[in-house]
Amino acid sequence: MSEKIVRVDQVDPIEVYGANNRYLNIIKTYFPTLKIIARGDQIKVNGEEVEMARFEDKIAELIAHLNRFNSLSINQVDRIMKDEMKEESDEKGSADLILHGVNGQAIRARTLNQRRMIKALETNDILFAVGPAGTGKTYTAVALAVAALKNKEIKKIILTRPAVEAGENLGFLPGDLKEKLDPYLQPLYDGLRDMIPPEKLSYYMESGTIQIAPLAFMRGRTLDRAFVILDEAQNTTRSQMKMFLTRMGASAKFIVTGDVSQIDLPRKQASGLKEALRILGDIKGISKIFLDENDVIRHQLVKDIIRAYDKEENEHDNISKD
Repeated sequence: MSEKIVRVDQVDPIEVYGANNRYLNIIKTYFPTLKIIARGDQIKVNGEEVEMARFEDKIAELIAHLNRFNSLSINQVDRIMKDEMKEESDEKGSADLILHGVNGQAIRARTLNQRRMIKALETNDILFAVGPAGTGKTYTAVALAVAALKNKEIKKIILTRPAVEAGENLGFLPGDLKEKLDPYLQPLYDGLRDMIPPEKLSYYMESGTIQIAPLAFMRGRTLDRAFVILDEAQNTTRSQMKMFLTRMGASAKFIVTGDVSQIDLPRKQASGLKEALRILGDIKGISKIFLDENDVIRHQLVKDIIRAYDKEENEHDNISKD
């Protein structure tokens, strides 16, 4: 007889054991020759080497399933134990799947340009995703970041944006840094809440695995093994955009999202996003995806509103040229 310690440290052990050990008790029925005692994130196993190795493999399968789908049921535990549970790829639209979110919800690219975002990031380390509100550019960016974290391609996610409405001077706002920034980062939080269970999201925030940082505080940092999202980038200045892009470490992914039709900078202040799109167009490793009304996944009226504004702006530009 041998003894082995199997660690359950990549997920909350309760998710593997089940409430009142209901999953663990099912698992034990499939290994009647083993003595299995679970305490905290460790499972002490006594028995034959071959059976203990098989038990360890099954626990690893359960953890992998939880990491991918964020959920586990009695039926799924049974199927994994019986070797019936293969990774559920859902062939229809599997190429569009980014990750599984809370309760196993499939988070997919839903439009052509969202799919182009996924493809572009496979071969480029900086991606500019530019388009009007409702096109899913920020949501897709967050999904790609969370998928990279789950796949251990990066060690942390950093979310940032220029707080133009507060004049980048956050000192007068009440609360700590997180509380000051939260109103400006809600679209990013909304995405995270869809993709990461609340307890795990809280842990990631507290441990610094997911960080929020005002753009003004990024100066001087080198961001390596990180997935960094700059949202609302149309409200950066030229110097801010240059500063942000030059924070990039050797193993990092950057996504810059923005809507050049909604610039809140002072009239005479050029948008750092617009200038970056012009200046950086020919650099290998930088990709640009332009989303439009065809990518809008909100109410149908949003598409009509965008078209109406675009038409009016084009007519105004033509009059100005005349």
